Amino acid sequence: MAELVFFSGTMDCGKSTLALQMDHNHRARGRGGVRFSRNDRAGESRISSRLGLETDAVEVADSTDFWEEVMMRRTRGQRIDYLICDEAQFYTPGQVEQLAKVVDEIDVDVFAFGITADFRTRLFPGSQRLVELADRVQVLQVEALCWCGRRATHNARTVDGVMVTEGAQVVVGDVDMAMDSGAGTTAMDHVPVVGYETLCRRHYMRRVTAHGASLMGQQDPLLPFEVDACLWRGSGGTEASGA
Repeated sequence: MAELVFFSGTMDCGKSTLALQMDHNHRARGRGGVRFSRNDRAGESRISSRLGLETDAVEVADSTDFWEEVMMRRTRGQRIDYLICDEAQFYTPGQVEQLAKVVDEIDVDVFAFGITADFRTRLFPGSQRLVELADRVQVLQVEALCWCGRRATHNARTVDGVMVTEGAQVVVGDVDMAMDSGAGTTAMDHVPVVGYETLCRRHYMRRVTAHGASLMGQQDPLLPFEVDACLWRGSGGTEASGA
């Protein structure tokens, strides 16, 4: 019987790599499928892995109807046995319900891959609906690591290396951004660089990013309860006004 399966984890835990591997395995056994993605790091209509794997995909928009997408292809004679749905946290709850309908009504497997919670530790609407409706929710076994070496459990957003906890839920950024990206620019011409980083709960709650830890390592030692990386900016480690 077909299933709706949600593969979940933090950034850097291999979700897109697994999505591409599963697509390969099913195609190798003669099954037909469609790959979907949204807001992939490689650009529109792509699924890409940080290991360097990349392939084409159908870009999902708010107007995408998965039921219509499958029925249109089947009407044209295309074999559809499964769907690969990457970056599923960006799908709408209604689209997740469409995926469940595809599984239940026409026996098509749906393998969804995505992050569960955003940089504020709040569930993405798409991920929440997947948890509510999926036949199975599987947490990926490849563990992303915090800068301290512990297992990373939270996704943090940074602006110029400083962790933030407010803002729009979806903002495109670079996980591998250079921490010194603002160096050499003036306050007038500097464009803030948005990035993302995986942290353990301890350092998420203390707001200590890799950049902040590096800066504090250059200063006098602090006791654990004194640490707040939001107070540290720039290569000189000066305190941010109004933090």
